[in-house]
Amino acid sequence: MRDRLQASQSRQKAYADRRRRPLEFEAGEHVFLRVTRTTGVGRAIRSRKLSPRFLGPYQILRRIGPVAYEIALPPQLANLHPVFHVSQLRKYVFDPSHVLEAEDVEVRENLQLVVQPMAIEDHQVKERKRRATSLVKFIWDRRTRDSTWELEEEMRSSYPYLFW
Repeated sequence: MRDRLQASQSRQKAYADRRRRPLEFEAGEHVFLRVTRTTGVGRAIRSRKLSPRFLGPYQILRRIGPVAYEIALPPQLANLHPVFHVSQLRKYVFDPSHVLEAEDVEVRENLQLVVQPMAIEDHQVKERKRRATSLVKFIWDRRTRDSTWELEEEMRSSYPYLFW
């Protein structure tokens, strides 16, 4: 029984080792920063469904340990700790035509941001369980056309200036 378990673990390790590639970076290289709740960056930018997966490229200032790197963050992300685990970074081959910066990011002390809707794009009424539910499609960012469907009554109380 123990031999079979050990053989199975050995096969799993061999498979994982074949697929694993060690990530190591040098000071001066550029990397993308993964946007997740664990880095705190995801909460700080937009709601989860509207936020980008990666930000950057950012330059590595120095290597802290075998798996930690200090990154030069822009002033908009100054409230974040600049040291990240290697799993939160992706290698970037430098190209000046790639600019994926989050320009209008404002990070507060509690790492939360209140995003204001820009305009109402559409309106519809849905029947659910014999009740009519009024929905409104809000545009959150004109440049990227990010939009979501929200309940009209909730949004009317939160943003009355958008309704005429």
